[in-house]
Amino acid sequence: MKKLTESEERIMQILWKIKRGFVRDVIEYYADPKPAYTTVSSIIRILEKKGFIGHTAYGPTHEYYPLVEKDEYKRRYLRAIVKDYFDNSYKQLVSFFAYEKKLKKKDLLDIMRILNEDHE
Repeated sequence: MKKLTESEERIMQILWKIKRGFVRDVIEYYADPKPAYTTVSSIIRILEKKGFIGHTAYGPTHEYYPLVEKDEYKRRYLRAIVKDYFDNSYKQLVSFFAYEKKLKKKDLLDIMRILNEDHE
């Protein structure tokens, strides 16, 4: 599964949130200035070709819905990041965030607690 562009991810985030929607429904979730209908429609068609979304046709109108679950995309994307940037090591990933001060001691303790619960 390839990483989506920023514009594609934005639309997927909206569809994951609303579950189903028409192009105009997706546009409503953008802040002003909202993108053009044709822009959103084009990106949706790209996402459909990539296999990320499907549609139900109502005559010339289409209602779109995600085919890829958010958690599945997140899992695959994170695996790719760990592989490409952290030598396939989640330990290096956690160390990176701890070193960058993005991960607090309490967060690390929470992660350790979660790991201990999963292995009991």
